[in-house]
Amino acid sequence: MTSLTIAPPPSGPLSAGPPPGGPPVGGHVVVRFVSSLSGALDRLSGAPLWSMTPEEERTALVELRRQRARLEELELRLLLQADRDEVGAESGAVSTPAWLAHATKTTAAARHRDLHLARKLDERFPVVRAAFAAGWIDAEKAGIVADAVDGLTDEFDELPPGTAARAEAHLVEQAKVFDAPRLRQLGKRLFEVVCPEAADAAEGRKLAAEEARARAAARFSVRDNGDGTSEGRFKLPTLHAELLRKALEALTSPRRLGEGRLDPATGRKLPHATLLGQGLIELLENHLCDLPSVNGSPFTLVVTIGYDALVAGIGVGTLDTGHRISAGEARRLACKAGLIPMVLGGDSVVLDLGREQRLFDRYQKIVINHRYQGCAAENCDRPPAWMEFHHEDPWHQGGGTDATKGISFCAPHHHMADHPQTYDQTRLPDGKVRFTRRT
Repeated sequence: MTSLTIAPPPSGPLSAGPPPGGPPVGGHVVVRFVSSLSGALDRLSGAPLWSMTPEEERTALVELRRQRARLEELELRLLLQADRDEVGAESGAVSTPAWLAHATKTTAAARHRDLHLARKLDERFPVVRAAFAAGWIDAEKAGIVADAVDGLTDEFDELPPGTAARAEAHLVEQAKVFDAPRLRQLGKRLFEVVCPEAADAAEGRKLAAEEARARAAARFSVRDNGDGTSEGRFKLPTLHAELLRKALEALTSPRRLGEGRLDPATGRKLPHATLLGQGLIELLENHLCDLPSVNGSPFTLVVTIGYDALVAGIGVGTLDTGHRISAGEARRLACKAGLIPMVLGGDSVVLDLGREQRLFDRYQKIVINHRYQGCAAENCDRPPAWMEFHHEDPWHQGGGTDATKGISFCAPHHHMADHPQTYDQTRLPDGKVRFTRRT
């Protein structure tokens, strides 16, 4: 991690120290640190940021995020000690979180959650706390790891000695690489790491139970607002929510909408939520009546599953959105037009069309999208429904339409890939592509 030291501006009114009512200077090192931090931030409040170079901006943003996490860890550790010392008792507070919520004008529920996490990290998760204190993970990820390890030990009996420690160390390493939603998914699959030989069957049983509960809990309601609009709430199994989301993303992709993604009055891009709302309108107006009469869907969701698991109905499958479903659910849906089973170990489909066809066909696109799970650019979060498909060996230079040589890119990164004179491309070990502007 590259660090950046920002020199304070010359002394003057902005460097006069902490404002009245700020943290007092005391003897303990933490109090002195808080006081010096307050003064340093005061001195930076008027620092001109326009003079920073792009490299300095990148470095500072990453480093600030890391130091913010370290401050969070210090705050939680101090909160735990303050609770042990009952610091709120002097003012009659019923608890330390209640006292702190009142003093900081925040909610008591949030401060109780902070104390709960601080206690867990202190008592049972030393590896998580060390990574948190070093700034490699933040409070959200620390909570995800702790909850996942707790869930593993609560759900499975007679785990071998040291299982919890191995699971904690594994997830902390994953937390340094993946964001919080992906880390939460990995946490649900901890059993695969600690007991891989029985993981699929155990996870399949767990998912089947979750799916049954989700179906029973499905709800939908709409309320007329009386002004020409209606509002609704729904609760769906995650599988069906993913189907709906993918349909709306396909209908509102940048390539499909073009200028329709802009507000005609201001020329600014419409909020993503507004675009999805318009996609839902189009789905209801133009596509429901076009659906085949028997179990069909114009939107494709791909589930990857082993052939043996599909036949036996025991195990798990993975959607191209990342969600996991039981093998029994995959079997039930395999006949649906809207869900294509990508069965490992089954019959293959010809995915190399040579030069007789320039554009990738439907099944090639499915395979390519499955390989990259969306845009192949390393720092892109565009969903699979927005992808375009690029020939790694350019067609105009004699390349063929081969799925193994196809890459899924969003429109901006596809444009970069088509202009190698402007952007260098580096293939990373995980298959992703790094773009670097040529200077």
